[in-house]
Amino acid sequence: MTITVLAFYLFALTAIVSGFLVVMARNPVHSVLWLILAFFSAAGLFVLMGAEYIAMLLAIVYVGAVAVLFLFVVMMLDVDFTQLKSGMSKFMGIGSLIGLVLLGELALVFGHWKFAEQAQDLRAAVTPSLDEAHNTIALGQLIYTDYIYMFQTAGLILLVAMIGAIVLTLRHRDDVKRQNISEQVLRNPKDAMELKDVKPGQGL
Repeated sequence: MTITVLAFYLFALTAIVSGFLVVMARNPVHSVLWLILAFFSAAGLFVLMGAEYIAMLLAIVYVGAVAVLFLFVVMMLDVDFTQLKSGMSKFMGIGSLIGLVLLGELALVFGHWKFAEQAQDLRAAVTPSLDEAHNTIALGQLIYTDYIYMFQTAGLILLVAMIGAIVLTLRHRDDVKRQNISEQVLRNPKDAMELKDVKPGQGL
C-alpha cells in the first residue's frame, strides 16, 4: 500500500467519522469543531486528486470564515438547546419515517447505479490536461469563460435568496432606538441643547 492510498483512506475515514459526529454531538460547539475537521479532511482529499486550488478555497472560505462564524454565533448567543430539543419527541415518529424513506431512496439509487462507458472520456474532455494548463487556470477558464452565464446566474440566485431572507426576517420594533443620519445632520443646534442657569446650592 502506497503512501497516497494510505492518505486517501485516512482522510476519507476521518471525513466520514467527523461528519457523523457533527450530527450526533450533543454540544453544538463540538458539532462545529467536528465540522471543521470534516472540511480539513475534504481539503486533503482534494489535494490528493490534484485540485490544490479547490482545497485551499475549502480551507480558507469554509473553515476560516463559515465554520468560525458558526462557532462564534453559537458561543455568543448562548442558546438553550435543551429547551429547543424538548419538543423533539413529538415529531420523532414522522422524522423517523421521513428518514427511512430517504434511506430507501438512496439504497435504490446506489443499488442500480451504472457508469456509462463514455463517462471517463466525457469528464476528461471538459478540462484540458495538466500538461497543457494548471488546474487553477482550467477552473478559471471553465467558470469565467465557458460557463460564465451559468456562473452569473447562480450568483444572482444566491443574491436574491440573501435579500429575500433579510426581508422576511426584518422586523421593525418601536421599542428599539435607531439612528437617523439625515435628522442628525439637519438638526438645529438651538433645539439640540438647552442651557440652564444652576444657582449655587441648588440642583437641576
